[in-house]
Amino acid sequence: MARAVEPSATVVIVKLGGSVITRKLEVEKVRPKVLARLAREIAEVHDRPVVLLHGAGSFGHPGAKRFGLALPPAEGTSGRERIRGAAVVASEVRRLHHFVLRELVRAGASPASVPMATHARNRAGQLAHLDPEPVRAALAGGFLPVSFGDVVPDEEWGASILSADTIAVRLAPALRAARVVFVSDVEGVLAPTSGGRPSVLREVTEAAVPPLRGASEGSDVTGGIRGKVRAMLAIAASGADAGLISGLSDGAVSRAIRGSMDFGSWARARSA
Repeated sequence: MARAVEPSATVVIVKLGGSVITRKLEVEKVRPKVLARLAREIAEVHDRPVVLLHGAGSFGHPGAKRFGLALPPAEGTSGRERIRGAAVVASEVRRLHHFVLRELVRAGASPASVPMATHARNRAGQLAHLDPEPVRAALAGGFLPVSFGDVVPDEEWGASILSADTIAVRLAPALRAARVVFVSDVEGVLAPTSGGRPSVLREVTEAAVPPLRGASEGSDVTGGIRGKVRAMLAIAASGADAGLISGLSDGAVSRAIRGSMDFGSWARARSA
């Protein structure tokens, strides 16, 4: 059933990180109970339109790293090898996308898949164009648009990675979103410490960026926590609140969608 939403209702973008819906240290392993609960929390929101994005986690990151899709083509490699790698990773990511859509349907939502590979392109690994119209059309039809980090055509490299975080940054102003909620397996942005338990930064500002690490030595190809914070700050600069919360706490996602900011880390909206 299509969700009953007032035409003037303000959009909320939710991005489910690969770290919370998959087991990132195991190849192509979903967290089924977590994914099912998050799908229910999203499906139960009927009073405002939601756009859902998700990361690739253990389905896409290892392959993207193996084939070097977040980097310029290596010297001596053929374009054919890169395109083959792009096809492999795109297939892997779509397997996870199927799991997400299935759980949303089971939860009572009406998801509409919007793969960005057909609506976006990169140039030298950076987003050059993204058409938000398919997302708008899905919202207008009463659907829950669902997209994901993907491999997209690249004008210089042939193909490269477009992360779900980057999609969120571009969609937020295009849809005039009120907020973007990044859902992870941590409580928020953790302040670096010399010892003891790290504390959660409740307010994210530019000062938070320098001490943070980029992508870890693992398989994350989308910039790590530093990349996440930069995305949050860009969204805040465009006029929407951007938060990082844990998806392992029951009810946190639905509360954040409805406006709560009393947990997690938030970059507060500035005038666009």
